[in-house]
Formats: sequence, structure tokens, C-alpha cells
Amino acid sequence: MLNTKSIQLKIGATFVSFLFLVMIISLFYLPYEVNYMVVEDRFLPPSLEHPFGTDNFGRDILSRIMQGSQTAFLVGFTAVSIGGIGGTIIGAIAGYVGGWIDEIFMRIMDAMMAFPGILLALMFITVFGSSLTNTTIALGIMSIPGFARIARSGFIQYKQFDFVKAANGMGASHVSIIFTHILPNVLSPIIVAASMSFAGAVLAEAGLSYLGLGVQPPDPSWGRMLNEAQSYITKAPWYTLAPGIFITITVLGFNLLGDGIRELRDPRK
Repeated sequence: MLNTKSIQLKIGATFVSFLFLVMIISLFYLPYEVNYMVVEDRFLPPSLEHPFGTDNFGRDILSRIMQGSQTAFLVGFTAVSIGGIGGTIIGAIAGYVGGWIDEIFMRIMDAMMAFPGILLALMFITVFGSSLTNTTIALGIMSIPGFARIARSGFIQYKQFDFVKAANGMGASHVSIIFTHILPNVLSPIIVAASMSFAGAVLAEAGLSYLGLGVQPPDPSWGRMLNEAQSYITKAPWYTLAPGIFITITVLGFNLLGDGIRELRDPRK
């Protein structure tokens, strides 16, 4: 039964559900074509016709925000998948096998964590070019060490448990022990990390797009929209507020969701 400790989970789930609904709706319906320009409609304030107003090219901001939600979820899901799968595999092997394999894998992860993640992404984008695909891959690689450390810690802990030793004594294969007996017990902290990583990926993509290294115009991205709006912050404040609010809701929602899941799974609370 949910109690007051789950308030973060409720709020986070509400924010994430709202954003997911916006993204799903945008797949089938947009009020206006996102790149349709009407010069005479530049900087229209919020109204029934344009709930979030229009931008410096007369484009409907709501439509571009909705389209941008697809970018946010695509980047977040793909980056978390790359980091989660890659990191879990590395951490599982390192924690289960141990010895020199553990040392090599973890020293590589330490080196990656010592290098600022945003600089790693910038280097990757500089070498391979600015695009949504390259940005997403770079963000996924950035998140691998965090997942690897969480998975390694869990595998080191659970491989000492009696039920794992019993399965090993009964002749279960290493693959069976890893995927059937240990991994299900390690999934909870990995899921929490995935929620946090999703928020970080969305925020990083917005930052890179703001710098012009992510989504390229005219395609909409919340970070790119902030970049375009900064010159008109006094003339059309709604242009800045709309993408800023959605970035905030996304990051806050996934962080609260992760915190809520962690609280519910922590037996000490």
C-alpha cells in the first residue's frame, strides 16, 4: 500500500505519464505543421489559436514542443538502452568473474568516469559530426560506467549468497546463474539508475542542441528552441518559457520517479 513516502513516486509518475501522453499524441496529431512559417504571425502571444504562442518565424510553439517530446524520449530511451545493456554486461562479467578481468574492466570504467562526460560527448560529435544519432550514441556511452558499477556491486554481493552457491553445486551453468539467479535481484537498482540516466540524457541533449551540436534546424528540439528564443526573451518570453518548462518537468519527473522507486524498494525505510 502506498504511503506518504511514495509522494515522490506519485508526482514523478504523473509528470512522466503526462509527457508520455504528449509524445504519443504528437505521433498522430499536431495542431500545425512544425516547420510551417507565417511571417505575419511572428511573436503572437498565447491564445486559443496558438496556446503557447508563435516563434520568430511564425511557427506554432505548441506543435514544436510536442514534436520535441519525440526527440526527448528517443534520446532518453536509446541512451539508457545503450548504457544500461552495455554497463550491465560489463558489470556482470566483472563482478561474477572477478580477478584480473574485474580489474581491467573497472579501470577502464574509472578512466571513463574521470573524463567529464559532456567533453566525451563533444569529442565524439566533433569526430563523427553533429546529428541526433551521434548525440544519442555519445550520451549512451557516457552512461555505461554508472550502470557497470551498479551491476558489478550487485553481482559481487549476490554471488556469495547460499542460493547461488547451491545452484552452482547442482551443476547450473554460469549463464543460468547470471541470468536466472543473480540478475533479477540486481534489476531494482538498475531500474532506478535508468530513470536517473534518462533525465540526464534529456538534459544533456538539450544542452548539446542549445550549443548547436545536437538536433539541427529546422527540426525542433527543446534545447534548440531555447537557443533560438534567447534573443527574444524580453520581446516574447513565452518562447523561452515553453521549452524551459518542459525540460524541467522531464528532468524533475524522471528524477522523482527514480527516488520514489528507490524509497519503495528500500526495506530500511
